[in-house]
Amino acid sequence: MTGGVKLAPSILAADFARLGEQVREAEAAGADSIHIDVMDGRFVPVISLGTPIVEAIRRVTELPLDVHLMIEQPERHIGAFMDAGGDVINVHVEATRHLHRIAREVRGRGKLAGGCINPGTPVSALESLLPELDQVIVMSVNPGWSGQKFIEGALAKMRRLRQMIDDAGLAAEVEVDGGVTVSNAPVCAAAGANSLVAASAVFNDSASVTENMARLREALAAGAK
Repeated sequence: MTGGVKLAPSILAADFARLGEQVREAEAAGADSIHIDVMDGRFVPVISLGTPIVEAIRRVTELPLDVHLMIEQPERHIGAFMDAGGDVINVHVEATRHLHRIAREVRGRGKLAGGCINPGTPVSALESLLPELDQVIVMSVNPGWSGQKFIEGALAKMRRLRQMIDDAGLAAEVEVDGGVTVSNAPVCAAAGANSLVAASAVFNDSASVTENMARLREALAAGAK
């Protein structure tokens, strides 16, 4: 890791005809986890992925699988995603009334619990839950599609969450998801993000996964000076 900042390539932008190959390349290039976006066509407009994909990725990598559930009634499905090999189970505060209960269930299974907030949701929605969470995800795009433009207002949320976590003496990580690029990755890190989800910045046709990962690392290293 560069300066303690983790990179979590999101397979949402990967070439699914070569998924195993690209996940292995990301791991060899120094990825810290693999981010898996699960969308149900209800909480967000798009339908994507599911437990068979998690199971398949689990077979080709030892990296932690960072499962992002953008689904309604997530409490009905968290067990299946943990069984499939998910290591971090992230649930949106907007999708359930019972994130506290879900987080305890996830931790009770020996997994890590994450809470997520959309661009229109205030940081205060997570404040009382922070002791129960291992990670918080700040959405810097409206969830649904890869390749969207980064929403600048997410930076203030990252700063506020980092302050809240540090002031409380907690260990939760701050992860940013959406529109992360070489140009804004250092800004996100400076705002307090421990982990950066990168989809189209890692998986694209302009360069290899290895080259794109290297560029993100170089940007983070330059920004940390």
